[in-house]
Amino acid sequence: MVQAVIWDFGGVLTSSPFEAFNRFEAELGLEKDFIRRINATDPDTNAWALFERSEISLDEFDEKFAAEAKRLGADIRGRQIIELLAGDIRPEMVEALKRCKAKFKVGCITNNVSAGEGAGMARSADKAAAVQEVMELFDHVIESSKIGIRKPDPRIYEMACSELGVAPADAVYLDDLGINLKPAKALGMRTIKVLNAAQALEELETAVGFPLR
Repeated sequence: MVQAVIWDFGGVLTSSPFEAFNRFEAELGLEKDFIRRINATDPDTNAWALFERSEISLDEFDEKFAAEAKRLGADIRGRQIIELLAGDIRPEMVEALKRCKAKFKVGCITNNVSAGEGAGMARSADKAAAVQEVMELFDHVIESSKIGIRKPDPRIYEMACSELGVAPADAVYLDDLGINLKPAKALGMRTIKVLNAAQALEELETAVGFPLR
């Protein structure tokens, strides 16, 4: 029986930053998903991983990411990537979150960095306020930049379940990245890969057994 629904933030409750990455790549004449290829190289020790665990500063990330991009043949600064991170809130997903909250415990696990405003790394006060409204709906929020652990480390999912007081088998977890879903599934959580809002809500409705739209 479902007792908790746990959500990723970027790409789930907001539009995906990968969409912004792809637009940026097109502007620079780079192959699609070039930025994701940088971030997939040495995924536990690269600039992105270190910054999401708050092991390096923004200035250090800027330099380290630029060096990694240069090795793959592109001139991109880390700060340019940070500017692309904050997506737009998906109202239909927030409505689903509210309906889940009425029946279950709700939590959030987000890999983020200590840049921008708040957990959603917003680049403006208006966006930060919108993100904060969503964040206040959760019973518990885990941010990688605050705890020094990032997905897909299994400990972060165990921590979320512990804080919510539920067994992994009684939780549903939504994320837009398959690599972040595998450890959750291995722990016994029911997982949903978010491709788009309509697909995710259909699968979540099946999991929880009531309408979310």
